[in-house]
Amino acid sequence: MNISYDIIVVGGGHAGCEAALASARMGMQTALITMNLDTIAQMSCNPAIGGLAKGQLVREVDALGGEMGKVIDETGIQFRLLNVSKGYAVRSPRAQADKKLYQYRMRRILEKQLNLSLHQDVVDKIVIGDGKILALVGKSGTWYSANAVIITTGTFLNGLIHTGNSKTKGGRAGEPSSGKLSNSLRNLGFEINRLKTGTPPRLNGNKINYKVLQEQDGDERPTAFSFSTKKIRRPQIKCYITYTNNLTHEIIRSNLDRSPSYTGQIKAVGPRYCPSIEDKIVRFPDKNQHQIFLEPEGLNTSEVYCNGISTSIPCDVQEAMVRSIKGLEEAEIIRYGYAIEYDFVPPTQIKPSLETKIVKNLFLAGQINGTSGYEEAAAQGIMAGINATLKVQGREPFILDRSEAYIGVLIDDLVTKGTREPYRMFTSRAEYRLILRHDNADRRLMRYGYQFGLIKEDQWSELLEKEKIISRTIEYLENKKSGADPLAKLLRRPDMNYNDLLKIDSNLKEQNIPPLIQEQIEIEIKYKGYIDRQQKQIEKYKKMEELLLPSWFNYDDISGLRTEARQKLDKIRPISLGQALRVSGVSPADISILMVYLMSRGKRGTQPLVT
Repeated sequence: MNISYDIIVVGGGHAGCEAALASARMGMQTALITMNLDTIAQMSCNPAIGGLAKGQLVREVDALGGEMGKVIDETGIQFRLLNVSKGYAVRSPRAQADKKLYQYRMRRILEKQLNLSLHQDVVDKIVIGDGKILALVGKSGTWYSANAVIITTGTFLNGLIHTGNSKTKGGRAGEPSSGKLSNSLRNLGFEINRLKTGTPPRLNGNKINYKVLQEQDGDERPTAFSFSTKKIRRPQIKCYITYTNNLTHEIIRSNLDRSPSYTGQIKAVGPRYCPSIEDKIVRFPDKNQHQIFLEPEGLNTSEVYCNGISTSIPCDVQEAMVRSIKGLEEAEIIRYGYAIEYDFVPPTQIKPSLETKIVKNLFLAGQINGTSGYEEAAAQGIMAGINATLKVQGREPFILDRSEAYIGVLIDDLVTKGTREPYRMFTSRAEYRLILRHDNADRRLMRYGYQFGLIKEDQWSELLEKEKIISRTIEYLENKKSGADPLAKLLRRPDMNYNDLLKIDSNLKEQNIPPLIQEQIEIEIKYKGYIDRQQKQIEKYKKMEELLLPSWFNYDDISGLRTEARQKLDKIRPISLGQALRVSGVSPADISILMVYLMSRGKRGTQPLVT
C-alpha cells in the first residue's frame, strides 16, 4: 500500500508533536508516524516542563504558535518561577506536570487537528532519488510518499537499556528500539554516533515518610507558559526535598564495579550537566550530600519521581541506595532506574533550517541532533515543521539568529559547533540574554507565528494593543513629573517599583494596566541603559551576519587560510561570516582573510544564498 502526504513526521515525542502541528496548521497534508500511539508526548524522564533557560524555549515555542506551553498550563500541578532573587535575564518558569494528563491532552490536540493523520507503524527505510527524499517504508510494508520528511526519533535509534550488567534493546523501558532506520541513515552517508542518558528509580509515594522531609511549595501566583493563558486553574501540589548521605555514597562507591558506566559496558558519552548519581559520587568525592527532589507524577497516582539520583546500578544496589536516604527508609521502588545508549546524527550535518546537507527535504529535530530535554526538542520540532512547509512551498527558510531567540542560539550552536555530549540549553549560552527574556518572547517572536498562520487574529490583536499600552505609558512616565523628577527617573531607583508609582500618580492608577504589562514597562525603564548597550552589540553582530557566504564557496581558492580552517569551513558550510567566526578551529585571522576576499570580489551581502 502507498499513502501520499505533503509532509511526514517520524516520532511522536515532543519534537514530533510540534513539527506535525506546525506543518498541518500551515496547510500541509501531514502524517505523524509513531511506534505506539499510546505514548505520544510521553515524559520519558522527569514529569516537568521548563527550568533555567528551558522555560525561555517553551515561551518562544508558544510565541511562534506551538502547543507545549498551552498543554503544560492545562495539566501542570506545581508552578515555580526560578531565580526570582536574581535579574530578569536569568529568571525562568518551570512546572511539574500531571504526566498522564499532559500526554492525553497533547494526543487529543493532534487527533483533532485538521490536515493531520496519525499512523502507528515503525519506519524501517528512507527512500531517496536524485538526492531528495521520496518515501518511507514502514515495518507494515506500507510506503509513505512525501515531499518532505522530519525525523524526530528521540532515544529510539538503536536504543540499548542498561541496568547493572543487564542489557535490553529498547528506546524506552518496555518499548522496542528502531535499528533499521538508523542503518538506513548510515547507508545514505550520514555519520552516526552514540550518546547516553539515564533516569532515576520511581517510588510508591504511600511508602515515603513525608513528615521528616522538607516541603517545597509552588508559587502562590503561578506564572503561565502560554501568552494565551489567563489563569492556572488546576489544583497545585507539594514537592519534597531530601538528600543523599555518607552511607548512600558508600553503598554506591562499593558497587561501582557493578555499574555499567564504570565496567566499560556503556561506551557512549552522557550528559555533563545532569550526571548519574554514580558520576556525582566519583566526580565530587568531598561532597557529603546531594539534593534529591521528590516529584509526584500526577494527581491520580502515587508514583514519585526521584529527581537527582539517575542511575544504572543493579536493582539490589538501587534498593539499598534508596533506603539509606532520609524519609525513604521504607520506600518501595516500583520502577528501577536505567541508562540508555542511542544513536544520533552529529548536527554539523544539518543546515540552520534543520534540513540535512546530504538529502534534500529531509529534516531532523530533537535528540537525533544530540540535544537533551523536552524543551530543546519542542523548539527544534516547531522550526522543522515551519521550514519543511516553506521548503515544499518553494519559499526561503525561516532562521532565527542568536540575537532574536534562545531557539536561534540552540540551533546555531548545534549546526556550527556540533556536540559530543547531550546538549542542554543554559542562559549562559546566550550572549544577549537581557534581550531574550522569558517575559518578552511574544514581543520578539509572535509576528513570525502570525505571518505563518500559527497565531490567531485575536491573539495578534491583543499583542498590538499591549505594545500600544507599553509605548504610551513609557512616554507618559518620561514626561510626567513628581516634584522635580520625571516618574521614569523615580522608577529607575533600586527601591522603587511600578506599584510605588501608582501611589504617587492617580492618573496612572486609573489606567488599570494589567500586572504583566506593568512588568514590561518597569523592565524597559529600569534596564534601559543595559538594554541600549546590548542593542548596540546586536547591531555589530548583525553586520557580520549580513556578510553571506554562498554554499558553493570553494575555500581552497582562498590563499592564506590555514588548513584546519579550510577543513572546518568546508565541513560546516557556514551561511555568513558571523557563523564562520563561531566555528571551532577558525581564528579571527582566518575571518579577516575571508573578509578581505569577500571585499575584493565585491560580494558584501550581495551574493544570493543557495539553500
